[in-house]
Amino acid sequence: MTIFHMLDKERTIAGPGFNRWLVPPAALAIHLCIGMAYGFSVFWLPLSRALGIKEPLACPADMNLLQELFTTNCDWKIASLGWMYTLFFVFLGISASLFGGWLEHAGPRKAGVVSALCWCGGLVISAIGVRQHQMWMMWLGSGVIGGIGLGLGYISPVSTLIKWFPDRRGMATGMAIMGFGGGAVIGAPLATALMKHFAAPDSVGVWQTFLCMAAIYFVFMLSGALAYRVPAAGWKPAGWTPPQVKDANAMVTTRHVHVKRVWSIPQFWLLWGVLCLNVTAGIGILGMASPLLQEIFAGRLIGVDLAFNALSLAQKAQTAAVAASFLGLLSLFNIGGRFVWASCSDFIGRKATYFVFLVLGLVLYASIPTMAHKHSLGLFVASFCIILSMYGGSFSTIPAYLADLFGTQMVGAIHGRILTAWAAAGVFGPVLVNYIREYQIAAGVPKAQAYDVTMYVLAALIGAGLLCNLMVRPLADKYFMSEAELANERKLAHDRDLASITGNGAASGGGASSPAVAVFAWAAVGIPLAIGIWLTLQKAVVFFK
Repeated sequence: MTIFHMLDKERTIAGPGFNRWLVPPAALAIHLCIGMAYGFSVFWLPLSRALGIKEPLACPADMNLLQELFTTNCDWKIASLGWMYTLFFVFLGISASLFGGWLEHAGPRKAGVVSALCWCGGLVISAIGVRQHQMWMMWLGSGVIGGIGLGLGYISPVSTLIKWFPDRRGMATGMAIMGFGGGAVIGAPLATALMKHFAAPDSVGVWQTFLCMAAIYFVFMLSGALAYRVPAAGWKPAGWTPPQVKDANAMVTTRHVHVKRVWSIPQFWLLWGVLCLNVTAGIGILGMASPLLQEIFAGRLIGVDLAFNALSLAQKAQTAAVAASFLGLLSLFNIGGRFVWASCSDFIGRKATYFVFLVLGLVLYASIPTMAHKHSLGLFVASFCIILSMYGGSFSTIPAYLADLFGTQMVGAIHGRILTAWAAAGVFGPVLVNYIREYQIAAGVPKAQAYDVTMYVLAALIGAGLLCNLMVRPLADKYFMSEAELANERKLAHDRDLASITGNGAASGGGASSPAVAVFAWAAVGIPLAIGIWLTLQKAVVFFK
């Protein structure tokens, strides 16, 4: 009973003197683990020969996907394994939407622990599925249960960080959500090393790797969840004075909206459209970046003037290595963009930041076919890096945008609702890009030009997102909670003011904290992230020569 009582929100309310800089590394500890969802493709090739070991043991040509889920006699197709990506982001959005309100009442610590159980438990179920060669267990374990863990872990720190950093909302959420983008740069090299270690004549080493990573991630995620603290009601940073809202049309409110009302608010749907359209374009590009670079520039990537189909197998292997470096570079800009763009939004505003995203994105997407035709590799790569930085930035800036418009009381729950846009984009983006590419190639368009129409379609999506953002206005008074409703919500959320904490410190989540603890916490997440970034830079160095 005592252990479960530790997870109650009342036990996480920080006392006077608590160092707010301990909260971001706690959030990073969780986000760096669940961010491995972006790096799961490192398992596809080994899993595609889990039975054949050296070469895939092909399934019958007439076997459908449903049969493949349960077969034990042949290896899985990479295309079938790739559905895991869709499951990740669909269930991330669904769980974040369904459990966002519960999180506001239960607190980030309890949500973080449940996230750790789901994400790491899903990896264990997946390990059993690989061991038994049952793909449905992988879909259920990591895709469904793990996807629920992704959603809860992703939104668990948002409301808390915004309340701890009212003076730097964008920077605070950018620090945490940067971790989700950085999870793959740590997890993918770790997974590769573990698979190499466990590989044997009768195993590709994947199920053992899943179990090891589940154990490592559980320690980090549980540590992060237990380190969460929430500020007392009315807390503010020393020396900071909240800005006075003089204009009724100001884009930053001091009032609060209940999550149950957001479905009926036009501004919510406008922001939903902005996020969905921007992410649809970004996910579509991210999923096809490697073949896109190889098919457009082909032999020029390795210094020969040959089309992709004219390359030998050895030359194609060389271009694939260059494309892997390209993906590493995109990952770095995805990570950096999450922090840099969100921090910039603290100075220029959220609406203006999205305006920059969408205008610049529209220009870049529309310009990429011209760059490809002129074989401008440098401009092509630079454009994609900027696009991916804005893709990451859109995720880290949206929580602060929501807090500005809807208030901070239930911003975590509202953020969970808007992440259904990500779930939708996770389906639309890859399907749209893949369908247009296949249609173009089937119509006889050369592979090097098969992406032109795709880029123009994505540019049109970005243009639609720009119009949505331009229409965002401050909310009408009718959508905000009354004083009585707000008081009731704060009671349900177990909020307590600083006076009650001071009078009963035993009920709080701790008071003054040592600077050494903050240094240790940041080192625990910063060192692995720095190593992952360094390894990724080593792979991407080909583009700097």
